[in-house]
Amino acid sequence: MSNLHSDSIQPAIWRILDANFDRAREGLRIIEEWCRFALNDRTMANECKQMRQDLGMWHTPEIRSARDTTRDVGTALTHPREEQRTGIEQLLQANLCRVQEALRVLEEYGKLSSVALSSNCKQMRYRVYALESNLLTYRRRQSLASARLYLVTAAAPDLLARVEAALQGGLTLVQYRDKDSNDVDRLATAQAMCQLCHKYGALFIINDRVDLALAVDADGVHLGQQDVSIEIARQILGSQKIVGKSTTNPAEMDRAIAEGADYIGVGPVYETPTKAGKAAAGLEYVQHAAKHATVPWFAIGGIDSTNIDDVVQAGAPGLAMVRAIMNAENPTHAVQYCLAMLNRVPQMRV
Repeated sequence: MSNLHSDSIQPAIWRILDANFDRAREGLRIIEEWCRFALNDRTMANECKQMRQDLGMWHTPEIRSARDTTRDVGTALTHPREEQRTGIEQLLQANLCRVQEALRVLEEYGKLSSVALSSNCKQMRYRVYALESNLLTYRRRQSLASARLYLVTAAAPDLLARVEAALQGGLTLVQYRDKDSNDVDRLATAQAMCQLCHKYGALFIINDRVDLALAVDADGVHLGQQDVSIEIARQILGSQKIVGKSTTNPAEMDRAIAEGADYIGVGPVYETPTKAGKAAAGLEYVQHAAKHATVPWFAIGGIDSTNIDDVVQAGAPGLAMVRAIMNAENPTHAVQYCLAMLNRVPQMRV
């Protein structure tokens, strides 16, 4: 670390390096703990640990000695967005960004003193980008695979309150479906519902509208048979997001899976006003999906407390519901009841 252009700037450079070594290592540790204790993923936890150790080798006593916390004007600087996290995804994203920014600073200021340091930090930054993609994709896929109950919303004057009550019952997957509101209102509701779902650690999906899913950073989109293709949805949203597809028969199921759907809806099992004029697919299609589906799937259509047991016994590992939860006197209790019924049968996921 001895090739600085001027000895007078050396302490400042060291202070910058010291602060950003700390930022990068602290951010990596936060991510590592989630990979280790929540995801139980040895590979990603080890990647974080290796990067922390590599940075530690460059964080020499000489650099540490330049630290001057008492005179650091930045210690009192903060921002309201740093004081609270709405959910685990925001927490992870914030710390991934923190690490990436710190590595960029180390890369640039490292050019003044060590080409090797700069080069290493550049390569590490790309490793963090890859980790970010793998981590967020992994979390969404894991949450999707473990979800057994899927709320599809319907219009209600107290929509957000009802969704929150359902989340309090243990719901982990919500789809915002709104065919009637204008786009200004849809966007505002989608933003609020996305934040609400992430607060409770639930996935948030938007029905049909890929543009709205992108605008509010939803976890994914659910497509109907007449919507844009799965391929186009992925081009717009990126590979990290979830794309689901409605299917009404075995041919549509096979096609959706071949096109890369992350999950499928199977139904309508019974006739429902939500799909007015569409004939029921019946329990036969549920039984077919139970034998042949190779992605997570949810039976949907007219399912309520009177027939839930029949659908589960037909082999459905998960259920998507609208009225049974949205119109319930107590959505929290409705969710808890449905989950209890589902949990009587061992989960059979691909």
